Amino acid sequence: MDNSNLKKRLNTYKTEGGYLKGVDDELLVDILVAWEAWSGSSKDFYTSLGTSYRQMGTLMGRAKKLKREGVMPSTEFKEIKLQGGEPTAGGYCAEGMILYWQGTHKIEFSTVECLLDFLKKAS
Repeated sequence: MDNSNLKKRLNTYKTEGGYLKGVDDELLVDILVAWEAWSGSSKDFYTSLGTSYRQMGTLMGRAKKLKREGVMPSTEFKEIKLQGGEPTAGGYCAEGMILYWQGTHKIEFSTVECLLDFLKKAS
């Protein structure tokens, strides 16, 4: 979602004094999703929404609490394309699997079981 659209939605909850009151859970979830996709600085993010860092801290705290409690809808399944060999009958890839974790870390797995163990421990 575009930050200008989020800003307009957020402005409907501002009082005349500039305070944010009664922001609904759906908007909080949308703000958290936009923040997780944001690649710039935090200052640029909250200024694009027309809020201060104090207001954004309160909103993000509430949104993260919703996420922990399971209120936030799960993200869609994303298929991981493997490069290299084809899967064999035992469920292994001939050249292994490579996972790019958060875009900066490269992790290589020799078997599917190793990958699944890693993903279970990471969640």
